[in-house]
Amino acid sequence: MFERAIQFFQAGGWVMYPLLLMSLLSITLMFERFEFWTLGPQRRGKHRLMAYLALLDHGTIDQLRTKSAKDRTLEGVLVRASVANGAESDSALIGVIESLRPSIERFAPTLGTIIAAAPLLGILGTVTGIIQSFDLLGDAAAVSDPTIVAGGIAEALYTTAFGLTIALITIFPHVYFKAKADRALGRLEILAGALADRNQQD
Repeated sequence: MFERAIQFFQAGGWVMYPLLLMSLLSITLMFERFEFWTLGPQRRGKHRLMAYLALLDHGTIDQLRTKSAKDRTLEGVLVRASVANGAESDSALIGVIESLRPSIERFAPTLGTIIAAAPLLGILGTVTGIIQSFDLLGDAAAVSDPTIVAGGIAEALYTTAFGLTIALITIFPHVYFKAKADRALGRLEILAGALADRNQQD
């Protein structure tokens, strides 16, 4: 199995090296995003939103301050900025949300680039491989067996297969992470509206 993988990699030529780098980068970034959304504090974001909305309706500022003091969720950061740092106006709360956006959408452009670039790079490898095969075919004296050229064309298609595989493996987690980011931003906007209303009442 391992030897077959080595043969597959070598048959693809130089394009396989940047494709391998893309695949390793994609896996690393997807693991980081999975840890951020699923294993870290952000997995409790929805519950934190409901808890803060309840406190805004029936609690006090001191209770909000105490609850958000050590809260590492995005919602906790927003509430802490509102009650502890004086971010009371709509524009100030929007500024806090925008400061959180980079961590929410982290690596999304990179994953999107990998999804777009990997198939194109794979096609480039296939085209260059086919060009080499036809160059060999053009030199009739050097070709004693036509199956050699056919085998070269088949090997050239390995890069396209590898590039498409990388894109397919990356696109589904990328869509999942984008949906999580959109929902998180939506929760922050709801919470910011509730905080602004509470601050106006006070």
